[in-house]
Amino acid sequence: MSIEPTQVSREAELGAFLRTHRERLTPSDVGLPPGRRRRTPGLRREEVAQLSGLSATWITWLEQGRPVAMSVRALGSLAEALRLSRAERAYLFALAGKPEPRQDAEPAVPVALLASVQAISGPAYLLDRQWTARAWNAAAADLFVGWLDAASGERNLLRAMFLPTALQALVEDWPHRAARLVAEFRVHSLRHAEDPPTRALIERLMEDSPAFAAAWRSQDVDERQGGRRGFHHPMRGLVYFEQLTLVPPAAPGMMLVMLLPETP
Repeated sequence: MSIEPTQVSREAELGAFLRTHRERLTPSDVGLPPGRRRRTPGLRREEVAQLSGLSATWITWLEQGRPVAMSVRALGSLAEALRLSRAERAYLFALAGKPEPRQDAEPAVPVALLASVQAISGPAYLLDRQWTARAWNAAAADLFVGWLDAASGERNLLRAMFLPTALQALVEDWPHRAARLVAEFRVHSLRHAEDPPTRALIERLMEDSPAFAAAWRSQDVDERQGGRRGFHHPMRGLVYFEQLTLVPPAAPGMMLVMLLPETP
């Protein structure tokens, strides 16, 4: 005779699952500074709250096995923050008694995040999981001739970098920057590697660009970092910027990239 698990036991199981996976992560795993000395292993609840855009109190209650009303969106944000695998994510939704949404659909971009791109004075753009530009401002359109300008029909950064010739002429030291871009994308795309759009993008680029194929087969990996970036602009000549990349907690998988004018 089988006995169905009670609601209380299901909630306790969910709490234990979340706590265990939080304790497995380190700040460096999620791009956070180490901070002060830690008395217990793993991330703090406050850090998970920061990454997921949820309340630290809400996460505490979940780990304690309290009854908490959870939306599908909140669970998805929590799964992203904890870097859950596909199987772990499915298990999380099953424990919570919620249907797991399809992962091949790109999440909606928060309105406030779209507005922030336009509010930035220097070139700024927002990349999705496949590094397709979802938003950019006028300064970015003016700088990135062949990608974000009105005449370009290609909004994916990788495809624009490797297939047309415009960005190859625009980006200073293109061979190095292009190879570095692939190494960064390999790391960024790891959590979405099985998503159909990500697989399709990589497979098509492998076919269409020998340079991309060689860089991808090299197995090089690198973090998305800022630093000095040079561009041979067709109207302004050689210009330099300091690149800064942010990962908005409210939009898991996306990146906000800003180019700050280089100061003398």
